Amino acid sequence: MACSPTPISALFFSNPTLPKRHSYSSSSTLNPKAMAREIHFNHDGSTTKKLKAGVDLVAELLGVTLGPKGRNVVLQNKYGPPKIVNDGETVLKEIELDDPVENVGVKLVRQAGAKTNDLAGDGSTTSIVLAQGLIAEGVKVISAGMNPVQIARGIEKTAEALVSELQKMSREIDDHELADVAAVSAGNDYSVGNMISEALHQVGKRGVVTIEKGKCTENSLEVVEGMKFDRGYLSPYFVTDRQKRTVEFHDCKLLLVDKKITNPKEMFKILDNAVKEKYPIVIVAEGIEQEALAPVIRNKLKGVLKAAAIKAPAFGERKSHYLDDIAILTGGTVIRDDMGLTLDKAGKEVLGTATKVVITKDSTLIVTDGSTRKAVEKRAAQIRKLVENTEENFQKKILNERIARLSGGIAILQVGAQTQVELKDKQLRMEDALNATKAAIEEGIVVGGGCSLLRLSTKVDGIKKFLDNEEQRIGAEIFKRALSYPVKLIAKNAGANGNVVVEKILSNDNIGFGYNAAKDCYEDLIKAGIIDPTKVVRCCLEHAASVAKTFLTSDAVVVDIKEPMPISRRMRMPPPMPMPSPLPPRMPLPMKTPGFGPIGL
Repeated sequence: MACSPTPISALFFSNPTLPKRHSYSSSSTLNPKAMAREIHFNHDGSTTKKLKAGVDLVAELLGVTLGPKGRNVVLQNKYGPPKIVNDGETVLKEIELDDPVENVGVKLVRQAGAKTNDLAGDGSTTSIVLAQGLIAEGVKVISAGMNPVQIARGIEKTAEALVSELQKMSREIDDHELADVAAVSAGNDYSVGNMISEALHQVGKRGVVTIEKGKCTENSLEVVEGMKFDRGYLSPYFVTDRQKRTVEFHDCKLLLVDKKITNPKEMFKILDNAVKEKYPIVIVAEGIEQEALAPVIRNKLKGVLKAAAIKAPAFGERKSHYLDDIAILTGGTVIRDDMGLTLDKAGKEVLGTATKVVITKDSTLIVTDGSTRKAVEKRAAQIRKLVENTEENFQKKILNERIARLSGGIAILQVGAQTQVELKDKQLRMEDALNATKAAIEEGIVVGGGCSLLRLSTKVDGIKKFLDNEEQRIGAEIFKRALSYPVKLIAKNAGANGNVVVEKILSNDNIGFGYNAAKDCYEDLIKAGIIDPTKVVRCCLEHAASVAKTFLTSDAVVVDIKEPMPISRRMRMPPPMPMPSPLPPRMPLPMKTPGFGPIGL
């Protein structure tokens, strides 16, 4: 019996869904090529010399900017005009050397300046100069055969003792001295110092002061009273002042909703009440659908309802906190479904009250009458507790801004300049001055001009008694010598002899006596208003010592081997052909009588 064979699907042989197997070479996946490294040992002292060369280069470059007569540094900018700055932290970021070992020295000492700038906001140049002094003096004694580990321990213990001595020298800052601290940090620019002092007087010492690029050529100060955030009206139809393109309501109510409004019927009860009692209402919600927004706009255009709608500031969890802050400031309640309060059932009792609301296309300002002051202070105290328990700087900044908004004042310093280059320099100086002033408010002040470090050097002999051995005492002596480096550099930049200045200062027992480089004279620096924040000086001591002891105990360096730049593959052009020599002019051929024309063309 003949039977027909069972048909077999073609998919059995070539299934398109099955992935194709690629044959990878073992060299690319199983055995990846490791980057080659070069090891430099310090047998003959050459590695330490190269590391120190990088440190010296950074200190020399940044040292140019130190003091009231310090000069600027020009930084190349690939995509615009060059930067001309006096800020040590900005210069530090731009330094990159060709020699890899010297570059390791640069990156090592850069940590002292960067860390000081992160914590205190100023003092990066002093940190670098002090670290270079410790390294330079330390390399001398280690090359003479001293134990680097014991030297490093001596430096560490001396730094801890000097910080304690510094706290004894420090005192709290008075209100009239805020301008002096800011001016000294900005390079003796008292116009900047007075402006920062005025800003802090208006918003309080713990208030928020922000720095922005201005639109005019002069610096200006703007203090925003009330709560201001970056959210504008959802529709231009809400505008009440057509010339200024703003919405302005007086004695209005605020509806705060922590969700997206999609159904216009949900708002009917509250809006109907606003029409009957004739008060303006501002709706602050996560979002409002066009379908829900249209009836509000229609009634506003008819003149039946005075209303405006804005989107709630921030996003996610921060948005909910923001709405809670607005509710406490205005005495309202945030409508949330998860708390059992729905929009359709809410009445007039959930609305907040504001004496004035000004809304532009990209910002909103809420001003209250101060009746909720106790609730606001309680809320601010809660947020301050959160700041104390928060370690991350970004979160601290956000929480401090919330406190300032609740407290009812944000100062905005607008930097003005003729050119973009000058604007960048002035902005960096102003940021340093503001950070120095905040640091002085936190931990107090000491005498400025590098004299506080120089006065600390007189305390080192007393610290030596508590150290364990002779090598640690040599470490303390190294610190004593290094503490005079900043004063010498300030004097050098002012055209004076550093050694003479140091001797003259130490010959006077008055703790405030020092060299005023701006006026080139010796006087009581505290009375002259030349003062430094204690926090900045403390950070300089700690971070310079930390970098120096790490440097001095290093004995080998591992760096990447620089690979040669790949040669771009181009098509080889054929060699140029030699030019043919000019031929003599061809003689005309004789013409044949029978034919059609000349032959040989």
